[in-house]
This record gives sequence, structure tokens and C-alpha cells, in this order.
Amino acid sequence: MTPLPAPLPLFLALVLGTAAVHKLVAQPRVAAATAALVGTGRAPGQVLALAAATLEALAAIALLLPATRVLGAGLAMALWSAYGAALLLAHRRGGAADCGCSFGAAPKPVDTFALLRAPLLVLLATLVALAPAVAPFSVEAPFAALALFALYFAAGELAALPTPRRSPA
Repeated sequence: MTPLPAPLPLFLALVLGTAAVHKLVAQPRVAAATAALVGTGRAPGQVLALAAATLEALAAIALLLPATRVLGAGLAMALWSAYGAALLLAHRRGGAADCGCSFGAAPKPVDTFALLRAPLLVLLATLVALAPAVAPFSVEAPFAALALFALYFAAGELAALPTPRRSPA
């Protein structure tokens, strides 16, 4: 069986690491977004956001080490599954909410992109967890991971833009 490409665990580690840093840098906004997503008060939202940031950082580090890669992927799957469930519940409740997933506050209804992102990341983490081996890191691997991350980030920021309203023609 062909080994998993090396950029994939690096890409997932970048996503997790950036999410952890984002939660620490934008604590008040992310705490409010977390509270709104899970339907709690602001204090529990802040605790949940900080716990998620800690687990994301641990998962990112674990994905980078061959001995702990499966553990990191499993932790990532659990985090993204919980986030996906929270988004789905927020979507079912309706109304506008800030998902906390972009760098700017973007209160809007939970859309298809937000609902599909978490399962896609769970799928990628599952591939890493189940892969019999990951190809050795090469010089190109970090650049490929950064390219994937740039595309992922750009897609997220584009999805966070407000939907343009059409005028009647």
C-alpha cells in the first residue's frame, strides 16, 4: 500500500495550530461565539474555547511526531466532530451566529461551507489515523502543506463574506 503523503499531517497540524492561536488571540470573541454555538453562558463558553485551544495545540504537536501521529489524528477527529455537531445544532436552531471560524466577526446563519468543513477535516484526520505509514518528509512537504493551508484559509475567508443581495431586475 502506498504511504500517505507527508503534507497531509502537516496541513492538519497547521489548521489545528492556527485554530489554537486564534482562540488565544481573540479570546473574548471566540468565547462569545463558543457560548452561542453550544447554548451556554459566556463563562462556560470561555472555558470550552480555552480547553479546545489546548487540545488543538496538543493534537497539532502529536500529528508532527511519528510516534504520536495516530493519537493526534484521533484527538483532531474528536475535536472536529464536536465542532461539527455544535454547528449542526446551531444551524437547526436558526438565526445568525458567529461560528468563530474566521478572523473577523461574521454573525450569519451557519451555512453549507461551515457544515461541510468539519466532516471534511474529520475525514482527512481519519486517513492519517488509518494510514499504515506516512511518506518521509521531503523538502517539498512543508511547502505543499502551506499551499493546502493557504487554499483552506482562502476558502474559509471567502465563505465568511456576506452574501450579496440581488436587486430585482
